[in-house]
Amino acid sequence: MTSLTSESALPVTSVRAALRSPRLLKTEVLSGLVVALALIPEAISFSIIAGVDPRVGLFASVTMAISIAFLGGRPAMISAATGAVALVIAPVMRDHGFDYLIATVLLAGVLQVVLGLLGVARLMRFIPRSVMVGFVNSLAILIFLAQLPHLVGVPWLVYPLVAIGVAVMVFLPRLTTAVPAPLVAILLVTAIVMLAHSGVPTVGDEGDLPDSLPSLFWPNVPFSLETLRIIAPYALGMALVGLLESLMTAKLVDDVTDTPSAKTREAWGQGVSNVITGLFGGMGGCAMIGQTMINVKGGGARTRLSTFLAGAFLLVLLVGLGDLVGLIPMAALVAVMVMVSVGTFDWHSIRPRTLRRMPRSETTVMVATVIVVVATHNLAIGVVVGVLVAMVLFARRVAHFTQVVEVPTPEPDTKVYAVTGALFFASSNDLVHQFDYRGDPGTVIIDLTDSHVWDASTVATLDAITTKYARYGKTVRIVGLNAASAERHSRLAGTLGAGH
Repeated sequence: MTSLTSESALPVTSVRAALRSPRLLKTEVLSGLVVALALIPEAISFSIIAGVDPRVGLFASVTMAISIAFLGGRPAMISAATGAVALVIAPVMRDHGFDYLIATVLLAGVLQVVLGLLGVARLMRFIPRSVMVGFVNSLAILIFLAQLPHLVGVPWLVYPLVAIGVAVMVFLPRLTTAVPAPLVAILLVTAIVMLAHSGVPTVGDEGDLPDSLPSLFWPNVPFSLETLRIIAPYALGMALVGLLESLMTAKLVDDVTDTPSAKTREAWGQGVSNVITGLFGGMGGCAMIGQTMINVKGGGARTRLSTFLAGAFLLVLLVGLGDLVGLIPMAALVAVMVMVSVGTFDWHSIRPRTLRRMPRSETTVMVATVIVVVATHNLAIGVVVGVLVAMVLFARRVAHFTQVVEVPTPEPDTKVYAVTGALFFASSNDLVHQFDYRGDPGTVIIDLTDSHVWDASTVATLDAITTKYARYGKTVRIVGLNAASAERHSRLAGTLGAGH
C-alpha cells in the first residue's frame, strides 16, 4: 500500500503533507500504534537475551524510535532494541555488569557517528543483490523461528487464536483498507480471550512492564584505559552490526517504497540515537526489519511521523496503560509476526523458474547468506560471508574471461599477442604460462588494447614475462595500454621485486 497525494503520483515522505491529509494522517497514526504493540514482546525477549531487566529493552525501544524519527535518514523505518545488538553486548552484562553495558552502548554510538561521518554508508554499493535477497529471506526465517517458542507447550486455544489472527490479516484487506489489518487482528483476538476468560499466555507473562518514565543515567565505571580495553571490542561489534543491519534495512525500504534515503545521515543518526538511549539507561539498538515491514507494508506508513508515534505510543502504553497492554494475548502478536515473516520472504527467489534462469553463483551466494544467518542468528555475519562468497565467485568467473591470442603481423622476426579481458590477481596468475618463450622470435609485442590492468599482481606478471623473454635474449614491447593501465604500469613496473 503506497500513500499518494491527490496532486502527485509520487510517494509521500513529508510529515507536513501527512499532517495536511486526514487520510494519510490516519494511516501514520494507526500504523504507529500497531508497531508499538508489536515492539513490546520483542523488546522484552531481547532484554532477556542481553541479560537485563525488561524495562531496559522497552525504554531503549522508546528512545531509539523517538530519536531516530528526527535524526535518521530513512523515513518510516523503525529502530529499537534488537536481537542482533543484544547478542553482541550480552557478554558485557554477564561478565562486567550493567554499568559497563551502558558504557559499551555509549561508546558504540560514538563509533557509529564517526563511521557515519567517514562515509561508511557508501560501502553499501559493494553488497550484491543476491546477498540482499539472502538477507531478506534469512530475516523472514528468523522472524518465524522466533515465534515458535510461543507455540510450544501452550494451551490448545492458542492455535485457533493464531489462525483467526492470520485469517483477519489475509482477508480483511480484500474488503477494506480503512484500518490496518494487524490492529484489527490484535483487537479481535484480545476481545475473544477476554470474553472467554481463557488462560492463554499474555504480554504480561513475558515480563514486568515499567510504571514510570525513564530517567537520565550515567554509568559508574572508571574512566581509564582498562575500561576502554574491556568495552571497546564489544562497542565496535555493536557499532558495525547496528550499522550493517540499519543500512541493509534502509535499502530494503527504499525498494519497497520506491523512495530514496540518506544513508550517511542514517548512519550517524543511529549513533546519536544510541548515545541518547544509553544516557537513559537503554540497551541500545538499530533498525528492526520486522517492525519496519509492519509499518511500511502492513500499515502503509511512509513518513517519520509513524516512527515517532511508534515510540510515543509505546511509552504511553507502557507507563499509562501497562495493565491493559499486559492482557493482550501473545497469540495475537504471534499472528502479526507470522504474517510479517510471510510478507518479508522473497518467494520469487525460490520459484523453480527463477532458479533455472538464475546463474548458479547468484543462487549459491543467496543460499550461503541464508544458511549462515539462520545458523548464527547474526545478520551481520551472514551478510559478510555472503559478500565474501560473491567476491570469490565473481573473481573466479571473471578470471576465465581473459584470453591470449596470436595476431598476424607483416613485421619480420616479430610476434604479436593480443590479450583481452580484465587483468587482476585471479586472471593474471595464469598469464605467464600463455607464451612460447623459447620458440618465439626476437621481438614480442603484447597488445593490451582490449584489456585493463587492475592491480600490482598484473604488473608483476608482465615483469615476469619480460624477464623470461630476456633470458632468451628477446625483447618485449607492451602496447595498447589505456591511460589508467599505463599510469599503473609505469609507476610499478620493475619495482615490485621477484615473487611479488
